[in-house]
Amino acid sequence: MSLHLWFGFLAATLVVALSPGPGAVLSMSVGMRHGYRHALAAILGLQTALLLQLALVAIGLGALLAASESAFLAVKLAGAAYLVWLGIQKWREPVGKSGESAEGELKSGFYRQGILVNLGNPKAIVFIAALVPQFIDPAAPRALQFLVIAATMFSIDVAVMSGYALLASRFRGAVRSRRAVLLQNRVFGGIFISAGCILAGASRH
Repeated sequence: MSLHLWFGFLAATLVVALSPGPGAVLSMSVGMRHGYRHALAAILGLQTALLLQLALVAIGLGALLAASESAFLAVKLAGAAYLVWLGIQKWREPVGKSGESAEGELKSGFYRQGILVNLGNPKAIVFIAALVPQFIDPAAPRALQFLVIAATMFSIDVAVMSGYALLASRFRGAVRSRRAVLLQNRVFGGIFISAGCILAGASRH
């Protein structure tokens, strides 16, 4: 991949990462309630799923998902159902829950949430399958180019999601009261449910 192509991919990746989506909502939700350290676990989960999606594109399965209506529908409905379930759980989350679970248990839970939130979005892998090949030089080794692409996507997305989480964590002190925590649970729960409904109605194009 030439430097010119890489800068083009960097710009495209930055625009996509800055676009608000379920990953950004998860990062902000965890950052506001539990702080950046816990949000980082969710962010790393998002990146794990992102790298898995890129690996699927690299071996050609991304194009298969883009072409198969039934496969796309199955992943889409599963992802939508998970977002709605996550929203309901957030809506019903007890106000005092943050102090009841061990830190390691919370982080592992947020990491799993990050993986499932990204893996449940078939439009992401379809988008990656459409975007990435445009920046692959067929005359150069594919493996090295995919490593550069993976490192670029990982770094940009971690930076952007961290920005969302750190920004949200600045308001953590304002959501310590019972009423504020309850309101936060309702707001983010509603956003997750809305995102799930939007995903359920999404098409491949």
